[in-house]
Amino acid sequence: MNAQPADAGLTTQAPLHWASEVLWQQLEPYLPGISVEVLASVESTNSLLLERARLGSGRRDAPITTPGELDAMRERGTGARAAEGGPYGRRSDDTQPCLLVAEHQTLGRGRHGRDWHSARGASLTFSIGLPMAPRDWSGLSLAVGVALADALEPPEPDAPAPRIGLKWPNDLWLVDAGAPGRKLGGVLIETVVVGDRRMVVVGVGLNIAPLPSAAAAPRELAHGYACVQELIPGLQAPAALHRVALPLVRALLQFEREGFAGFVLAYARRDLLLGRPVVATDAVRAGASCNGVAEGVTPLGALRVRGDDGTLREVISGEVSVRLATAAG
Repeated sequence: MNAQPADAGLTTQAPLHWASEVLWQQLEPYLPGISVEVLASVESTNSLLLERARLGSGRRDAPITTPGELDAMRERGTGARAAEGGPYGRRSDDTQPCLLVAEHQTLGRGRHGRDWHSARGASLTFSIGLPMAPRDWSGLSLAVGVALADALEPPEPDAPAPRIGLKWPNDLWLVDAGAPGRKLGGVLIETVVVGDRRMVVVGVGLNIAPLPSAAAAPRELAHGYACVQELIPGLQAPAALHRVALPLVRALLQFEREGFAGFVLAYARRDLLLGRPVVATDAVRAGASCNGVAEGVTPLGALRVRGDDGTLREVISGEVSVRLATAAG
């Protein structure tokens, strides 16, 4: 995931009002025992919640994995400075559900170790951690993308094509007429074993405000930068969080019950790759790739690619990155 440079966008020092208690009151009936925390600065919200889960389990060396792969990932350190707490607040070493927001991330992470840069007020970065035991983890990042997109741009009957598209497996894009779109945000999902259950940490990054100049766009965003305020003028990061937090929690609980099957149709409405030429690159087997046309996803969230030789292949989430064939992104 990639967003704004740390010094870009709205860097005003005016206080951000997150209304943590209101969020807690909304989420607690769905996730009893949840805490809601807002930090002024942290290296990575995902890393901090994973480290807490490790401490709570008594296994400081428990491997961090991604759903579907369950391969050990490189451990990273964390650090935090509190900005807002309260009775719904800070716990250092437990495995209870937690919504953790960072006004500024210094070492945010995306898939395959990519950096995620965020600026105070110009982006929204948060993670939610909770125990989950779905029958199959496949497609979780797609379900999260659907929940975020539908919360920011509610689907309407007979409405034109949605402006928020989902780029398999973990990105939200803003679609422009006659153009493939620009990156709006991304998702990073990691898990860690705690006793006889698995804790999942869902990290979300959304661009909220426009960049101060085109020169401020991160070099990684080859297709361009998009922000939520293009859809909802004036929306600030705290208000964006209040829009997406409860729908995201509901989606996670639905996924635990139903898997990705309950999100297939909603994902298809926003499938950015459908019918497009793609290059699917295997992240595990270096050099392995598949060129072809994307033909949607399976009921388990795998990407279907019709190869240049006519063979239909299924690319499993967590093992590949997918780029539009016309440009890297």
